[in-house]
Amino acid sequence: MTESSQHPEKTTLPKRADARRNEQMLLDAAAALFVTSGVEVPVREIAARAGVGTGTIYRHFPTRADLIIAVYRHQVDACAEAGPALMASHISPHAALEAWINLFVDFLVTKHGLAAAMHADRTGFDALHAYFLACLVPVCAELLSAAADAGEIRGDIQALELMRGVGNLCIGAADDPHYDARRLVHLLIAGLRQRSSPLA
Repeated sequence: MTESSQHPEKTTLPKRADARRNEQMLLDAAAALFVTSGVEVPVREIAARAGVGTGTIYRHFPTRADLIIAVYRHQVDACAEAGPALMASHISPHAALEAWINLFVDFLVTKHGLAAAMHADRTGFDALHAYFLACLVPVCAELLSAAADAGEIRGDIQALELMRGVGNLCIGAADDPHYDARRLVHLLIAGLRQRSSPLA
């Protein structure tokens, strides 16, 4: 009696852990492929990259819109968590800021497919946008503040202002394969550098 009552607990918990791991692998695989191939990448390619069957994807995400939304939230969380880690691991706040902006660019590529996937759910889209702002603007502000305090960049740049600028530079990448958004974003971040006045 005791063994049979405890047995389900021993088997159920690992299954839940496996399910969480599978979901994370799927989201990581989908995010990487969305960046390189767009949000319409075949489900079988996502499954192959994640090392699971296509049925596993449909159990977690019954529709492509469900998957895109989940990847969107997953990338927002990853970008938010990356800020402090990058500041701790990079040699300068400006280098950490540039590395974070590169992650943000990957996120923006996925974000462009979100509007089409949610065209009939404006309320849901607005809620996700609010989540994006609440999570990422403070992280970007912290990176900017650290770089400004270190004297590496000018101190009058606002986080949302910079994020919108990066977003605008990324828009053309979806329609023109010859448009190098990353190069322009790199130039933008390099341009934030604080330089001594030539008259000083």
